Amino acid sequence: MNAVEIADIHKSFPGHWGRGGVYAVKGVSLSIPEGAVYGLIGPNGSGKSTIMKALVGLLSPDAGTCRVFGQAATASANRREIGFLPENPYFYKFLTGEETVRFYGRLCGLHGAKLKERTAEMLELVGLQDAAHRRLGGYSKGMLQRVGLAQALVQKPRLLVLDEPTAGVDPIGSRAIRDIILDLKRQGITVFLCSHLLEQVQEICDRVGILYQGCLIAEGSVDDLTRDRRRTEILLSNPTPELLEQIRTVAGEAWLSAAPARNSLESVFLQGIRARIEK
Repeated sequence: MNAVEIADIHKSFPGHWGRGGVYAVKGVSLSIPEGAVYGLIGPNGSGKSTIMKALVGLLSPDAGTCRVFGQAATASANRREIGFLPENPYFYKFLTGEETVRFYGRLCGLHGAKLKERTAEMLELVGLQDAAHRRLGGYSKGMLQRVGLAQALVQKPRLLVLDEPTAGVDPIGSRAIRDIILDLKRQGITVFLCSHLLEQVQEICDRVGILYQGCLIAEGSVDDLTRDRRRTEILLSNPTPELLEQIRTVAGEAWLSAAPARNSLESVFLQGIRARIEK
């Protein structure tokens, strides 16, 4: 069974004084299998957040349906099945990390020893156990996003919905959040996220949808969407100049270029930090 089924949804918003309405989503359909990580990408204003809000029941589409584990997205039974982290979550800065997660746990119906155990478990999962008793006013942007993940997971949801989970987060915090998402995938939790950071989506998502002006213009596995059938890559380890010349001769006009493989700037940054820490 699919965790998410979105079928031909449309959503528009009226403009000021009844003029200049905005058609945010135009006939989008997609499905997400249980246990998969699905990424929705697109420029600002393409309708990503509108689709996510419809999925978690915060707004109703004008037409079409959103279903979560076979039930309507607005069904009250889904409230325990879905964890949601919006793009700009608001937290009470005078609360500590532990108090914040416990607060959201109580809203989800947890109490007593179970709530205390689950709070500690979530803070450890997101790497904030050492900052559990610090007030959120002293948290960095990355730490706030991680405590947001903790509150979204406190009730053990089967579906986690994340709107720009690494927005404004430094590379170290961003890497930590992606590692958490991959760990949740290994636990069988379905993750639906939207982002404009394409490299991060490519790294962690099983399937990707590309949204533009409210329309889903492409969708598929990362491998299918990124494959260029006009070119073939051959990876060689420490090739000699003579070997490269032989390959160039055999390839003839099909040869385009040869250059050293490159790492992403993010990986170089993280490797440098790790090397410094290990000294």
